Amino acid sequence: MWTSAFILFGSAIWALLPLVVRDEMRLGASAYGQLLSALGAGALIGAAMLPKFNRMASVDGLITGASGVLATVTIGSGLVRNRILMVALMLLGGAAWMIVLSSLNVAARMVVPAWVQARSLAIYLLVFQGGTAMGSLAWGAVAGRWGISSTLVAAGVGLIAGAATTLVFPLPRGDSLDLRPAADWPEPNTSGELDMEKGPTFVTVEYRIDPLNAEEFVRTMADMRRVRRRDGAVQWGLFADATDSGRFLEEFVVESWLEHLRQHERVTVSDRQLHEHIRLLHTAPEAPHVTHYISAARSVRPSDALRPAPCDPPEGTKE
Repeated sequence: MWTSAFILFGSAIWALLPLVVRDEMRLGASAYGQLLSALGAGALIGAAMLPKFNRMASVDGLITGASGVLATVTIGSGLVRNRILMVALMLLGGAAWMIVLSSLNVAARMVVPAWVQARSLAIYLLVFQGGTAMGSLAWGAVAGRWGISSTLVAAGVGLIAGAATTLVFPLPRGDSLDLRPAADWPEPNTSGELDMEKGPTFVTVEYRIDPLNAEEFVRTMADMRRVRRRDGAVQWGLFADATDSGRFLEEFVVESWLEHLRQHERVTVSDRQLHEHIRLLHTAPEAPHVTHYISAARSVRPSDALRPAPCDPPEGTKE
């Protein structure tokens, strides 16, 4: 969300800078080249200063401050016509752009485990590059109606508003998570060789919980739901026994037996801590009882796994 908001407004400077040089400043290609060079030089300065800034402020603080600087540059680009001042603005803008871009890259990697980082970064880059293209198209259309200067000012105000959202929706922090794989997580026991591609796999985990701790258990299992779904479960549920207030049953469905084995490989150290917390709430002396079921049908979609089979029509009737 934060990346989308930033790139939507930040793309205005890239989309409209050629028009500023040609139509507002009445200059040619050499001036545009100088301003782009200043943006690049500013980016190099920002990259060199980034380690120092990281020691001085949090990721949220860096992104908010750099977005404010880029907003000032964007607004200034719509109002300033002096060539030297524009070069100075581009230096600041390039540094601010690099700081925001680097901070978002780090944030995108810090909050996901290693096995899903490639996918996470792919989605992040898709949003970033797609947002640049869509934002440029949108700001070009707005500039055709409002004018270049007004459009840049509006984009700058949008950047300020987007930076302010970090006060309400701060970026997720990964420093409190240990996303290293919990390599010692045991594999499930089976009675023999299983077809890895067969599925879906239906897993149940039975817990014995003191009724006094039931509310805390249900709250904690909400975190477990996110872990199961993140690691590959397509369905998840938690049920309380209507005849026994201390018995709870967790159930989840995975695409195949192979995908369930991958779930075991995807457990992180933080996930293991969550499992241990739930284990402390479990009152039985033995560990929670886990049962695995694999579809007996040849090919069943996970969404159909829990549906009742249709009844055959009576003899002598037409379908």
